[in-house]
Parts: sequence; C-alpha cells; structure tokens
Amino acid sequence: MRKSFKTEINPSEEQKIKIRKTIGTCRFIYNFYLAHNKELYNNGEKFMSSNKFRVWLNNEYLPQHPEYSWIKEAYSKAVTQAVNNGQTAFTRFFNHESAFPNFKKKGRSDVKMYFVKNNPKDCRCERHRINIPSLGWVRIKEKGYIPTTKDGYVIKSGSVSIKADRFYVSVLVEIPDNKITDDPNEGIGIDLGLKEFAIVSNGKTYKNINRSARLKKLEKQLIRKQRSLSRKYENLKKGESTQRANLQKQKRKVQKLHHKIDNIRTDYINKTIAEIVKTKPSYITIEDLNVKGMMKNRHLSKAVASQKFYEFRTKLQAKCREKGIELRVVDRWYPSSKTCHCCGAVKKDLKLSDRIFKCSCGYVEDRDFNAALNLRDVTTYEIA
Repeated sequence: MRKSFKTEINPSEEQKIKIRKTIGTCRFIYNFYLAHNKELYNNGEKFMSSNKFRVWLNNEYLPQHPEYSWIKEAYSKAVTQAVNNGQTAFTRFFNHESAFPNFKKKGRSDVKMYFVKNNPKDCRCERHRINIPSLGWVRIKEKGYIPTTKDGYVIKSGSVSIKADRFYVSVLVEIPDNKITDDPNEGIGIDLGLKEFAIVSNGKTYKNINRSARLKKLEKQLIRKQRSLSRKYENLKKGESTQRANLQKQKRKVQKLHHKIDNIRTDYINKTIAEIVKTKPSYITIEDLNVKGMMKNRHLSKAVASQKFYEFRTKLQAKCREKGIELRVVDRWYPSSKTCHCCGAVKKDLKLSDRIFKCSCGYVEDRDFNAALNLRDVTTYEIA
C-alpha cells in the first residue's frame, strides 16, 4: 500500500529559483499542449497524444525555434508529467467526466513540480532533509514526519508545490498493508451536517469549526484585505499612482489568510478522523452525499464548501485502509434522517427545520443522531 505525506520544506534561494522555473515551464508546456491540440482540431487533423507531442516537440519544433531552448533546462520528468496531465484532462473531457480543459494561469492555477525515483540515490529521506532530483538535499521544517530511508521505507514519487509563498513537498511512500480488523468492537455510523460537522452513533458530536470565534475573526480580516485589494485593482484601472508592488503585497496577504483558514479546517478534519479511528470500530458507515447538488443552493453553498465533505471522505477512506477498518458507503437516496430507528417507519414530510425526530410509535431523538444510528445498522451498502 502507498501512503502520501505532505510537509513544508525550507529550500535555499537557488533551489527556490529552480522550483519556480520548473513550475513555470510545466505550466507553459501544459498550455502549449492544449493550444496545439485545439489548432489540430480546427485544421481537421487527428488528436495528438502526449507521447507523440513530446516526440514532435523535441525533434521538430524546438530545433526550428531555438528561442524556446529554455524548456530543456527544466527537469525532464516534471515536463513529461505536465504533458501527461494535459492528456488526462482531454481524456476526462472525451469520456464526459469533466468540462473542456482550461489554460493554467500564473498565480491562480495549482501547478506542481513532479519528480520520480529513477535510481537508488534519488528520493532519499532523512530525519531533517529529503533528496529531490534536480534540487539535491532540501531541508524539512517538520522533522521526522516523512518515513526515512534508513527504516526501510521507499519513496516512489512526489511533487513540490508553492502556496502563499511557502514551499511544500508531497511524497508517495510504500508501506505494508494491514488486514481488515477482527476487533469485537461494534461498527459506527457517521452523519455529516452543517449545524454540527459530524454526529457519530456512539454519542460523540464534532462541532462545526466554521462557527468558532477564531475562524469568524479570520474571515472578517479576509473580507477587509480583499476589499483593500479590490480598491487597488480599481485604482490601477483608473490610472492612479498605485504601485504594482503594493498590489502584489496585498495579494500575498490575501493568499496567506486563505491558506491559514484552509489549514485550520484541514487540521480539524485530520484530528476528527484520528479520534474516530482511534476507537477501533469493526466498520464505519457514511453516506454518499450529493455535494454538487447541495452547492446549487445559494443559501447553503458557502457553508457546504467550508465543511469540506469530500476531503473528509477521502482522508477517512485512506485512514481506514491504513488501519484495516472496513468503510461502508450508503446510497445517497437512503432516507437516513427520515427513517425511525425504533420501528423503521419513514416520515416523508420531515422538514430541514425539524431538528427533533418524533415518530408515531413514541420514539423521540435528535434528528442527526437518529440518522447516525440508521447508518450504523444499514444492511445495503458498498465497501469503499
């Protein structure tokens, strides 16, 4: 089994320049691949795969255009992965899984520097540093987080990314598989919501961190800094003496606040999952939420996005696979909130404002806790 680890790194100034150049080259190649295939389509020619594009680029285009020779200065595996990402985007579009791929814009798109282990000396990791191809040894800020090579762990591949002027490395490490647990503990059901983040059938409730005073204060700061950034853009359009450097400084302040808020939410999800898995249940049951449909409600879309339901499910699935716990996923149309846990009757007229579930059989319980109990005892499910 392979597990990913992501942590912040502290590269030197020379390494920062190399990272930025490589990421810029990857963005250029990705956009070039998209533009070239659009041109072929307009001319009535066949779609060019990533392999044919690389052959055409190296043997035909670059020899005729020496002004683009700087492309070969970047790490070759990262450039290759950028072209492969472009082909993946087209494949998803052809299979009707996503929209037509867009061009990546500097400062907005999340472009990464990919690297892979080609020889035994690549991708070695020690307690305080990691060896990245084309960069060499780079210091790690969080010492001992990534499993070291001395302990027998092998890094297969990874990527370097930049977010709010901070550098991160994400690696894929081969770790031994765990068998499904045989613990006698009963399973649990988890109902995700907006009022409370997660309600577990064992009685544990995890609050909505977006309602905390800390996040509300940061969001107010974000609103003020975004307003200031907007004014600088408007002044720049009017031709007033607003220096572009000040605009970039304000932009970085907004990015750092976004990054800080995102880190707080992600940390809360990680701690919630760790606490749930620590109880060692025999299985965990969750509901396949229709997040895309929930986002269409303009009154709830911001609250739904800030809860990060998809990230919770993805990380819970990875943690269950690591710990050997069976993760069950119930169909999104299963009426977990409308079903009485006592008699099994379905209350079709249950409204979203009804926070207490009252059944004709006399059963009275919190709406979300009743849903968690139903998810725990459900018999029709899929194993993630």
